[in-house]
Amino acid sequence: MKVRTIAISQLALATALLTLDAVPALAQAATVVEDTGIIEDIVVTAQRRRERAQDVPIAITAFSAETLQARGVVNALDLTQFVPNLVGLNNTGLGTANSYYLRGLGNSESIATFDPPVGTYIDDIYISRQNANNFNLFDVERVEVLRGPQGTLFGRNTTGGAISVVMREPGDTTGGYVEAGFGAYKQKLIRAGVDLPVSENFGLKVSGYWQEDDGWVRNTVTNERLNNNNGWGLRLGARAKLSDSISWNGSFTHTFADSTNVLNFDCNPANPAQCDGRFATTGLRRTNDFGDRFTGFKDDFGNYNKARMTLFTSNFGLALSEKINLNVITGWLDLSQKFALDFADGTSLPSLSSPTPPVRSFTPGGFVIANDGRHRQFTQEVKLSGSLADGLIDLVTGLYYFKENNNTDFADLFNIGSAGPVGFPLVLADRTLRNTTEAWAGYGQIDVHPIESVTLTAGIRYTDEEKTFGMRDNRFSCNDGSIEAGCIDSINLRAPNGVAIPRAQTVQLWTPRFAMSWKASNDILLFASATNGFKSGGWNARGTAASELLPFGPEKAWSYETGFKADLFGKRLRFNVTAFYIDVAGLQTPSAFVRPNGSVAFLTRNFADYRNKGIEAEFTARPTDALTLFGSLGYQDDRYELPSNAPALDEYNFQSVAAQQINCRQQLAAGRVALGATAEVAGACGVGIVAPDGSIATPVRTPALTMSMGATYEVKASDKVSIIPSVNANWRSSSEVGTSAVSFFNQAFTSAGGTRYASNTAYNGDFIRGSFSQARWIANASLMLKHADGWQVLVECRNCFDEEAVESSLANHSYLNPPRTWTIRARHNF
Repeated sequence: MKVRTIAISQLALATALLTLDAVPALAQAATVVEDTGIIEDIVVTAQRRRERAQDVPIAITAFSAETLQARGVVNALDLTQFVPNLVGLNNTGLGTANSYYLRGLGNSESIATFDPPVGTYIDDIYISRQNANNFNLFDVERVEVLRGPQGTLFGRNTTGGAISVVMREPGDTTGGYVEAGFGAYKQKLIRAGVDLPVSENFGLKVSGYWQEDDGWVRNTVTNERLNNNNGWGLRLGARAKLSDSISWNGSFTHTFADSTNVLNFDCNPANPAQCDGRFATTGLRRTNDFGDRFTGFKDDFGNYNKARMTLFTSNFGLALSEKINLNVITGWLDLSQKFALDFADGTSLPSLSSPTPPVRSFTPGGFVIANDGRHRQFTQEVKLSGSLADGLIDLVTGLYYFKENNNTDFADLFNIGSAGPVGFPLVLADRTLRNTTEAWAGYGQIDVHPIESVTLTAGIRYTDEEKTFGMRDNRFSCNDGSIEAGCIDSINLRAPNGVAIPRAQTVQLWTPRFAMSWKASNDILLFASATNGFKSGGWNARGTAASELLPFGPEKAWSYETGFKADLFGKRLRFNVTAFYIDVAGLQTPSAFVRPNGSVAFLTRNFADYRNKGIEAEFTARPTDALTLFGSLGYQDDRYELPSNAPALDEYNFQSVAAQQINCRQQLAAGRVALGATAEVAGACGVGIVAPDGSIATPVRTPALTMSMGATYEVKASDKVSIIPSVNANWRSSSEVGTSAVSFFNQAFTSAGGTRYASNTAYNGDFIRGSFSQARWIANASLMLKHADGWQVLVECRNCFDEEAVESSLANHSYLNPPRTWTIRARHNF
């Protein structure tokens, strides 16, 4: 991999600029007709009611539609560049799925038995699956990123935080926009939206998008382009005023995405001297037939990832009185996902002996997962909000119901061949997972204002949840009238020690919140809070034997925050700071590692507890009417905590991390080698959260520092024409992106047993591939020509200096960020 270094002087200069001129992403600019020259407010619903973001005692980063456009944000993943202590990336293989890590809490697993800890919401509707959460942000009013647990008002699966997308409602007047563009890798895109007021009390909005590109990875074997981002979407929104006290807003959205994030390299594995792009060498094609190795439709899936989503939302509002409102919020979602992805680039997986495996280009792939999934959910909420006793008390209370059904038909193929176009493909597993979730909840929050400037908050939520789990082996031998012991079937769900694996999990939990805030002045808010949240338990459904499908329990978090929000110098400067400490019990950690036989094992457990503390600062400044500066800085210091009283073996005979660490160190002391040859492998090392050297690994995707900064300047070329250059950059320090912290470096060594290895995991020499992600800068820039009559032309580049960074890791491979791209877009508002 090419390595780019950053001079210390450059980093010092960047830090100085951030300190002097920085800016926030926090409440950039509201939707206004006239620019007043000051930092405008944005109204958010972080506490399930409408409030200025600066008045809410929660760490929020909010983006208006104008800010999203100015920063070139076109999908949900783009947001992560501008939020402190938030790391976002596409899941390995899946360009439609985002994995968010917020204050160290995240999830890189998309299987339906594992829930993300950063909840995603669209118009108050919780989206349970992350398989297709990289939403194209078309026709959006605002996006709110809430940092820290939101267990009281948002509920389950928000231990890390929540990302809330609020779509635009139909307007009162006829109007809209149309946008078209083209760019690198033959990118083409069209977006449009129109408001259609039918009458004074009823209106419609129709909006949509279409995009296509060739993909930025060149497969030198099949001559196909990979990592494309194709898709389209259509949304119909409606609003109705049914009476003076009753209103309704609803929408229907359908999207299709064909987008991958497959393994690729900056130099061609078949010709290492060719380093002028991104390359892959798998023999797996987009048009493919696995030759009846798999059952069902997935046997014909090619090297692609296709997701379809249909979402219906409805919100009836009833004004019970001047200050009391009732909302009935309904959501229904239907998501399907089909893919067959090669996670080994058509060859064997990296190892100490062979960190860069020879190119094989097997036509069925090297290590392939084929998936045919269908996910449906229904949500119903009744929310009451308002003010009592002449404003002394504000309240939000409600009832919530959630029902989800998942059906996932998936198979794993591992190729042990050494020659020939096909190799020797083995089907490790072919099974259908069926799992459900049903949850009821009641919640309430009261804000008391004993004096005008002080607010005391207390809230609580009760959740009653049940999950069920079942597995059926699809292979013919398991469906011929008998189910053998080796079948991955619900009948065989027993741990290695014979203990039955439960097929249902239930939990009843209270999640409270307490906060206090003080308005020191109209422009300064100080606050402190303690918030509890939890994330549901599940099962290790990716196991390739029934005995591996072990359950894991809920993840529970307490977060403590204090901070201030300030508008200074006549609202020319906004400065918000939050300090936090988070204490997590039973952290759910997905892990994947390469077995001594070369195959991949997937493992998810409550490996340890977790602690994280840090500070976040966000800035926005408008020193002149023409210039806007913005930036953010996040610092965090985290670690795993091993429970002191954990037994060496749990009820399923699974070894505790403390016992595993002891075994690892004993194996290393005896001359065994982590990830070494079978005869001398230290099997307890480089697995789970125990690193190859016997230490407890660094928590994943938690760089100590994250930083962003940028500027926009408007030059008036005439009374009607403006030229607006914009630039922004984001930096993060080095981190690990694989749970076990396994990386290969190019200094060879000889083991105590006399085996010569071509690489090492001790960070000696140059990085080859694996879990280590170096510190990096990513810079973006744009130039807009804007006319007062409603048209504009934008030229932009992303990752302008073509910086390369390791974003993720699976099975000892590194997944890189996208290369430099450019786009030219024209837009007309009417």
